[in-house]
Amino acid sequence: MFSNKTIFFGALDWGLGHATRSVPIIRQLLKNNTVILGVTSLTKPIFDEGFPELKKIDLPAYDIKYSSFFPLWLKLGLSAPRISQIIADENKLLIKITQENNIDVVISDNRFGLYSEKVHSVFITHQLFLKAPVFENFGSKLNQNYISKFNEVWVPDFENEKESLSGELCHGNLFHKNISYIGPQSRLQDVITEVEKDKYDYLVLLSGPEPTRTQLEEELLKKIKLSNKKFAFVRGSKLKIQSSKLENVDGFDFPTKEELKKLILSSKKIICRSGYSTLMDMHLLGEKELVLIPTPGQSEQEYLADYWKQKFGTEHLPQNKISTFTL
Repeated sequence: MFSNKTIFFGALDWGLGHATRSVPIIRQLLKNNTVILGVTSLTKPIFDEGFPELKKIDLPAYDIKYSSFFPLWLKLGLSAPRISQIIADENKLLIKITQENNIDVVISDNRFGLYSEKVHSVFITHQLFLKAPVFENFGSKLNQNYISKFNEVWVPDFENEKESLSGELCHGNLFHKNISYIGPQSRLQDVITEVEKDKYDYLVLLSGPEPTRTQLEEELLKKIKLSNKKFAFVRGSKLKIQSSKLENVDGFDFPTKEELKKLILSSKKIICRSGYSTLMDMHLLGEKELVLIPTPGQSEQEYLADYWKQKFGTEHLPQNKISTFTL
């Protein structure tokens, strides 16, 4: 970490995971430093909740959307020129930000453009090595080329591969000379809340970009209608679905971190995406009764669902197999 520095911190807005896992890191930095946050419309509510007093500066949104027709790798490929321009724009904006705010250190959670040749730059990622059905080597080289522009890399996982939560995503032939494993990070770890033991049979945690979030919600609600179990449903959206008004479902759009931790610890089993930030939350809360549903076409989540099934005995349920799942 650093001491007596002015730090600019920005997190990728591909879902909420990058912002939420940044919260404990920012708390640690604030003990001895001044922190200014870079935000988008998606990440700002998370940072406002955790750090209402901190100065915030708008960053360009990556605005990554999934497709109902194309696999993610193809959608990202088609979006590459737009994403490259965003990276260039945020790097140009960073020059202005560092000059106007006398920034000493820049820390980026997966925002490739937040690096500077004049200011010490740190990149946070659990994906040193990418998983992809096609062009994996090309994608990994591109990923590593961006990461190599930073002075340091912080990996939110265990250095011991036998303990690793992300497996081959962060362990292998390391290509950067300054890589530090900082351990799993969760904004829920130190939250104090009450627990109602086994209040719910299942907690459903919906997350991620549209349209896959809504598609998953609709598929799960079809099953829940036929079940007599008790469910908590964290929707992660304000889009209303009429069929969600079920007697055996308690619905929550955006619970506070205290409410979310209470729901997790009060549920027998949890159905969720296999996003890495969610998995870190579950690990640090000691929750292993999980049904992991990877976002279709997202190779990282598919790998993590398989990895956690083998390592921790969690269930891996492909989204197109939900109709065969018994609640």
